[in-house]
This record gives sequence, structure tokens and C-alpha cells, in this order.
Amino acid sequence: MAKTQLMEYVLKDIEQQKGVAIPVHAGLLERLVVKSTACKNIHPNPDDEFSMEKIGPSYKIISEYETKFRDAMRIDKSPIDDPLMVEKLRPHGYLLLNGHHRWAAAMRCNIKWVPIKIINCATESDIKTILEKSQHDKRATIDLDEVIFRSADYQYLEKKAFTFPFSVRFKQRIRLGIPALLYSLSKSGYDIWVYARDFYSIDDIQKFFKAYSVHVDGILTGVDKHTQNKSERAAKLRELINNKYDTTLHIDNNAIVETHGRTGEFEEYQINVPEEEWSKKAIAIIEEIEKRAGSKQH
Repeated sequence: MAKTQLMEYVLKDIEQQKGVAIPVHAGLLERLVVKSTACKNIHPNPDDEFSMEKIGPSYKIISEYETKFRDAMRIDKSPIDDPLMVEKLRPHGYLLLNGHHRWAAAMRCNIKWVPIKIINCATESDIKTILEKSQHDKRATIDLDEVIFRSADYQYLEKKAFTFPFSVRFKQRIRLGIPALLYSLSKSGYDIWVYARDFYSIDDIQKFFKAYSVHVDGILTGVDKHTQNKSERAAKLRELINNKYDTTLHIDNNAIVETHGRTGEFEEYQINVPEEEWSKKAIAIIEEIEKRAGSKQH
């Protein structure tokens, strides 16, 4: 498959799927059992830069993967080690979330089947349901990868919430005080939205936090906040969420930023304390914000 043929294939496939295929949630059994699929059963993501005519794929990266795959096949080794991240489509097939260049290299190497990991992402319908059920006009956002999750050798960690065999599926560890922080936010009337640049299944994340006896309302994964996703789908989701809330607390490692509606007004509160006191300080800031908001109402 030459360069022009690859792009023609991508654009043709996107056009064929448009107005026909929609993302749906895969059941737990399917996510556990289905570990590979035919290359041609995978559809490129129209929202990914790889699929955009003016940007398109990096043929240098594709060529590097091709060399790696062919070298592996020459010694009868599996060419692709890491699974491609995909989302189930109706009526058939999978939407590629992460791994476009590896998929393209596999196609050009005539590799018939590739390993996959099926992810359940939040759909527009999921977001609408959450917002319709919510009775709150304020939310808190917190990043899974940057703020909540920590490596196993980190000094201040919550105790593991899972034992075998669930510990095999849920390997992430969380920083000390996260459950207390999320509980405090819920008690203060905030909807909690967690974001992640990496791809996780939303049902897995819900079960993860439930094991720590806390609830999160919205889960958006595969979100790169440094290069805001400008796709129509991402823009719709952002608009739905932003229109719902008058106040948002953005909780980061070093600060909490309080923003108000669409005015753009904000206040920033620094969290300059030792790590073991991080959650206590964050909760104290939120309590102060609530106290100030209550005094304004009276």
C-alpha cells in the first residue's frame, strides 16, 4: 500500500462509515475475551490528525514501524507487542483511538490480525444523561494521570483497594488523601469530573473509585489538555458540560482554580505544602471557597 493508496483508503473508509457507524459500549465479557481483530475490521478515527488531509500520517513513523514489524516476522516473533486502543462500533468493527501509525504499518506489511484493547469511552448520550440527572450547578475537575494516580514507589499512597484477581486488572495506585478529597467535594455539592490523557474504560474507572468508597460523576479519557481536541465531537461535549455549571474548580498538583460561568473570571489558590499535607490543604481551600460563597448569598 503506497502513500497515496493509504490516504485514499483512510478517506474512503471514513466516508463509508459516516452516518452509518456509531460508538457503543462493549460488554465486560467482550472486553475481557476479544484480544485481537482483523486489520480491516479497524476503522481510522476521523477526529485524529492522522486522518486529516491537511495533516495526515507521518510516513517516517510508519516506515520505522514497518521495519520493526518485518524484522520481528523474519524470526517468527509477534510483530506488534502493545495492543491498539479501540472503541466498539455499531453495526460492526472498531474505531481506532490510539495506534494509527502502527495500524497503517501493519496494513502495509500485510499483517492480517493485530492485538487490540477495547475501551468504553463516554459518549454524547452518556454526558447528556449525567447532566440531566445532576441537580448541581457546580463541578470539580481533576486529572487522573497527573494528580490522582501515582507510581507504586511513591511515598504517600492510599492502601490498595483490590486483592487478587482484581489487583491484576487494577494496577494503578492513588495518592494519599484522594478519597477524602473526593468525598469532601461530593458532600459540598460538587459534581466530580475526572479527565485523563491516556485511554481507560469509563466502567473500569467507576469500579476503581467505588472500591475506595467514593463516586465520580463524569469520566473523560483520551483527552489531551495541552493540545485541545478540536474535533466536532469534543467541542460538543465541552459545550454540553460548560453550559451546565456556573462554577468549576480545577484541581491541580499546585493550585485550585475557581472559574465562574462564561465570564472568564477566576481565582487561584496555591497548594504550597508538603506532600503528606496536600489533601488537607486542598480540602481546607474548598471549605474556604464554600464559606465565602455562603456569606455572599446572605
